[in-house]
Amino acid sequence: MEILSNVGIKLLWSDSLGAKSFSIALTSPYVNIVIDPGAAEMQPSYPLPKKTKAKLRAKALEKIISACEKARVIIITHYHHDHYVRLDDKTIDKAYTCYNEGKTLIMKNPNIYINESQWIRARTLIEEILSFRGRSIKEYVMNPMKNLTLEDPLNELPLALSRDYGSYNQRKQELIRKGRDWFNKLVNKLWLKREWISDNIMLNDGTKLVWGDDKFFNFHNIEIRILKPWFHGVEYDRTGWVTPIIIRKGNYTIFYSSDLMGPIIEDYAEFIVKMRPDIIFLDGPPTYLFPYMFNRINLRRAIENAIAIIKSKPKLIIYDHHILRERKWRERIKEVLLEASKEQVDLLTVAECLGHKPLIDTV
Repeated sequence: MEILSNVGIKLLWSDSLGAKSFSIALTSPYVNIVIDPGAAEMQPSYPLPKKTKAKLRAKALEKIISACEKARVIIITHYHHDHYVRLDDKTIDKAYTCYNEGKTLIMKNPNIYINESQWIRARTLIEEILSFRGRSIKEYVMNPMKNLTLEDPLNELPLALSRDYGSYNQRKQELIRKGRDWFNKLVNKLWLKREWISDNIMLNDGTKLVWGDDKFFNFHNIEIRILKPWFHGVEYDRTGWVTPIIIRKGNYTIFYSSDLMGPIIEDYAEFIVKMRPDIIFLDGPPTYLFPYMFNRINLRRAIENAIAIIKSKPKLIIYDHHILRERKWRERIKEVLLEASKEQVDLLTVAECLGHKPLIDTV
C-alpha cells in the first residue's frame, strides 16, 4: 500500500499468512529496524495439516531472518516464541544473523514486569547471544536494585477499574484479588529476590543489548518510543507484559500494539485514541480461544475498544495476529468491520495489504 511505502514499512509476516507472527521492518537509507522477529506454528485447532503449518512457519522465518540480516536494530517486545528467534532452535537456519555483529538489540527488560516463564526464556536467549561471542551471562549479573518501588500497574487503569460488569462484578473482583496476589509474589519472590542482568551490555564486536522499557531511541530519521509494560491481555494476565511501540518518521506516527489481545483494557484504547496515530498495528482479540479461555465479556470489551480506535480516524489499521486464528473471526468482530466501513477507515489484514485473502478464509 502507498502509505506503507511512504513510511518505509515492510510487512514481514503475520497470522493471516498462516503462521503466528507480528513482525514488521522499518526501512530508510540510514538504518533498517526489525520489530519482533519471530514465528510459531499455528495451534492444533487451525485447519491445516501439521506439516503444512511447519512449512508456513519456515517460510515466515526465512523472510524474517532475511530482513534481520539487513537490519542494524532489532526490537523484541516480549519473550513469546512468535516474537523472537531462538538460537537453540535447530529447525532454523542462520538464526544467529538476527543478533550478529554490530546490532543494537532493544529487548524487553528481563528483570521486572515479566512472568516466570519469560524470565527464564529471556535469560536463555541472552546467554545464547553472549556465548556465541565467547562470553557468559554470569559476567553481567547483578543484585536487584535496592529500595526500588515497583508500582502495581492496575493502579494506572482507572477506566478498567471503574467499568461496571453487572452480574460479573463479583467474579471480576475475585479475579483482581487473585491477580494482585500473583503480582505481589512476582515482586517479592522473583524480581526483588533473584539476580538481575545488567542493562546496556556492550560487546567487542559492536553489538549492544539494552532494555527498552519506557525509553526513547533516535536512529537518524526514525524516532522510537518503547512504552512501559502493558498487560498481555486482561488485567493481571498470566501471560505477562509487553512493551508497545510508538514510531515517528517524517510526518507519520505509527503505533505497534505487540500483544494486547484487543486491546481489552479500556485505558490502553484511550491512550491510542488520544495519540491519534496515522497507522496502527492492532493484534485483535484471540477469538480462537472463545468461549472457554476467552469469555464474552472480554470479547465485548475488545470490540468496543476497537470501535473507539476506529472513530479516531487513523489512515490505516493493520488488524492481524491473534484475531486471524479461526474461521469465524469475521463473524465474531463484525461490528468492528462495519464501523471501519462506516467511518471509511482502511482496516486490513497483512495478507490483504499484500494483495491476498487471509489464509484462514480459504481453508
